[in-house]
Amino acid sequence: MLGANTSLGADWFDPGYSFVLLGVILLAGVGTTILFFGSLVAYRRRRTTKYLCITLALGLLVVRTIVGFGTLSGIVPMLLHHLIGHSIDFSIAVLILYTVYATGSPRRSESPTSGFDD
Repeated sequence: MLGANTSLGADWFDPGYSFVLLGVILLAGVGTTILFFGSLVAYRRRRTTKYLCITLALGLLVVRTIVGFGTLSGIVPMLLHHLIGHSIDFSIAVLILYTVYATGSPRRSESPTSGFDD
């Protein structure tokens, strides 16, 4: 068991916060992993580029959490953590924007409607 004054191998933060950081990273890891597997199921059913892009973006969130845990444990240096983290953020933004633009605008029907789907 880790003591209250351990920094899990990293020396860039106050050791008193190590359990808080570990808890946040574990919660993020569990949450993003569940979302990622849900998106994998959706992609398997639909097999479209839109679903693939969303699945890739959520997969990158899982990778980002792994990098965060590696930084907390002292395996990934802070400089590398920032380079990887910001690259992942950029990649996620590109995937989401591509998905939005590739979807296009909804087609307008030739007859006026009330604005509600039947």
